[in-house]
Amino acid sequence: MKILILGAGKMGSFFTDLLSFQHETAVYDVNPQQLRFVYNTYRFTTLDEIREFAPELVINAVTVKYTLDAFRQILPILPKDCIISDIASVKTGLKQFYKESGLRYVSTHPMFGPTFASLNNLGNENAIIITEGDHLGRIFFKDLYQSLHLHIFEYSFDEHDETVAYSLSIPFVSTFVFTAVMKHQEAPGTTFKKHMAIAQGLLSEDDYLLQEILFNPRTPAQVENIRVELKQLLEIIKNKDAEGMKRYLEKVRSKIR
Repeated sequence: MKILILGAGKMGSFFTDLLSFQHETAVYDVNPQQLRFVYNTYRFTTLDEIREFAPELVINAVTVKYTLDAFRQILPILPKDCIISDIASVKTGLKQFYKESGLRYVSTHPMFGPTFASLNNLGNENAIIITEGDHLGRIFFKDLYQSLHLHIFEYSFDEHDETVAYSLSIPFVSTFVFTAVMKHQEAPGTTFKKHMAIAQGLLSEDDYLLQEILFNPRTPAQVENIRVELKQLLEIIKNKDAEGMKRYLEKVRSKIR
């Protein structure tokens, strides 16, 4: 299959490495410097090169802020039977865009990234395939993700957004709060160092990505849950309520069994 990958960043390079030995691949990036470290693939910087390549599948791996712009740039030059796809963690606007594009499409979310995951060992990682897409496109990504031993889940666009609001916004907000109140420690404990490593990794992510995940309409309810729990815990601490603390610890431990 002739596959065009938009964006030569970390995930774009990952998919290029993954696919280039079994498919005819090309990577397009408006910044030629980004293409220095991709190999065994065509490296494109112009739309004319894409037109001549005539891809059968497009994987949009650009930064989430520019996902729709990248699609709109290349849409007029794609073959009519081309399948377009994204791997964005934020699906805002994509459902409507795909509906209006007139092309077959598939949308997935590999729920891992180079910041925390070991891309050579993804057996404990997850991926979501959106059910509202082209059947053959979904089969392609299902086979691909199974080859990586990922745990695969199939959700609608709405179900995906609900899952992301829960699974990403809670740890994101918790990490932001930890970082906002922390002080430099000369001799940090193990737990502090682990939290610090998570904070450094998270805050190295793109600002727009963090913003869009937190601006998910379902996020405020999740943040409110954090506020309620903090208020309850603060009352227990202020009152030195040993029995209340015991009950609270039993409650939170039950969540991770």
